[in-house]
Amino acid sequence: MACAWDFQFRVLLLGDSGVGKTSLLRRYTEEDFTDTTGPTVGVDFCSRIEEPEAGVKVRLQFWDTAGQERYRAVTTPPIQNAACVILLYDLTEHKTFESIQNWHQEVTERAQPQPLLFLLLGTKSDISGKRSVSREEAQSLADSIKAPYLETSARTGSNVSAALSLLCRELLTAVRQEKQELEEHNCGRGSDGEEAPQNRTGCTC
Repeated sequence: MACAWDFQFRVLLLGDSGVGKTSLLRRYTEEDFTDTTGPTVGVDFCSRIEEPEAGVKVRLQFWDTAGQERYRAVTTPPIQNAACVILLYDLTEHKTFESIQNWHQEVTERAQPQPLLFLLLGTKSDISGKRSVSREEAQSLADSIKAPYLETSARTGSNVSAALSLLCRELLTAVRQEKQELEEHNCGRGSDGEEAPQNRTGCTC
């Protein structure tokens, strides 16, 4: 049976409760928005297939995790086999921005020694009058954790598709670079019968 996509990537969404993780995914996967979404308990799943390049289909498998402190023990992020983490904060709530460093540290410690790609998203950009995190402050944090940064609105759809398209391109670049480095490594040492190490991305049909 032919694979319906060329690459599949697991993507985790992390951030404090109420920053809009579920709303962003609903806008992206269903093109819908609602003001009332209940808290995520445990982990929710959804997926969407993108075609960032002609003839190249990418399936993004999203894991939407709970942000409540009381659920943290239950929803320890499933880091294994993840390719990317989207870190989200609410542009109108500075405390959610302050939590990003903690989320980033928690993930990087659990993911060792395998590196992860990160994407930093500011949410609720449509509420400009209540903004409490400047673009410069957010960009500085993004630079420090080596993550692309965008500001989004699930309500209006602003930058939601752009953010996920950017994510696709970053993931494709990373997996191709990883493949090239592996081929160069194998070429340099010759065939020794060892099984090639598996990466955490690719078609998983």
